[in-house]
Amino acid sequence: MTRMQVHIARDERELKRIAPVMLELRDHFDTEGLIAQIQRQQQDGYVVAYVEDDGEVLAVAGFVITSKLAWHKHLYVDDLVTAAARRSRGAGRCLMDWLKRHAIDNGCRQLHLDSGVQRFRAHRFYLREGFDINSHHFAITEL
Repeated sequence: MTRMQVHIARDERELKRIAPVMLELRDHFDTEGLIAQIQRQQQDGYVVAYVEDDGEVLAVAGFVITSKLAWHKHLYVDDLVTAAARRSRGAGRCLMDWLKRHAIDNGCRQLHLDSGVQRFRAHRFYLREGFDINSHHFAITEL
């Protein structure tokens, strides 16, 4: 029987706990740089939720709730990762279910995310979770 629970990281202690999992996705940071960047983004509404089971952080999502002309009020997932050693055990689904409920509870009409074109396993997960591929994301990464 699973004891997975979703929490929101509200302080530096919790950010230190989620950092090793988030760094699996955002490995261009070190722990201190990651926490500093998260804290800057939190000032603009960025929220970090995480799945914990028996004291272990299994999955992490960073997101914002915002409004755009195209999507109205929505939840946008910036970062979503399950610890590599814990994948395919339900933590990702637990977190995604929580994100969907959180979006609805906060009056959002939609949930969005972007995913790197090379992340095939993640894409299969998103499709299973009810996402549609409905756009291409274009970027100029060096201005």
